[in-house]
Amino acid sequence: MILPRYRIAASTIPGAGKGLFLEEPLPRGRIAIAPDAIDRTWSWQEIVSDPERAAQLHTAVRWFEDRYTLSPDWPDECYVNHSFEPTGLWHLGFVFAARDLDPGEELTVDYRHLLAPGQEETFRDVRTGEPIVGYAWREGLALSTRALAALLD
Repeated sequence: MILPRYRIAASTIPGAGKGLFLEEPLPRGRIAIAPDAIDRTWSWQEIVSDPERAAQLHTAVRWFEDRYTLSPDWPDECYVNHSFEPTGLWHLGFVFAARDLDPGEELTVDYRHLLAPGQEETFRDVRTGEPIVGYAWREGLALSTRALAALLD
């Protein structure tokens, strides 16, 4: 569920397609997106070993440890694009404002938190040209926990 008012429009990130843009200010540390309607998760092995689920791999999002959801219906949350300098912080399915955000800003997150450990995106970070490779669970959790604590100080 996306909490602030928003719109979907052409992304400011070259090649990204559409993006999610805020239509109201969002102070640092406030929740932009909260998980909702998660009725099923799968392990990575359950996804890749089943042809039907594997065909939806591009919609997979890691929520915690080795548990992923698939979103083939493409809800608006799926328009949040990647950045190594994101405007949002992904933490256990919540997205927090990484700094004070103004209306019109595009909401982005670091996809390394959403990917399987070692999984590489089919595209690279536009700004740096670096590959986007999923964090190990403990590493991603430690990074997002420290970043969230710093936001809330």
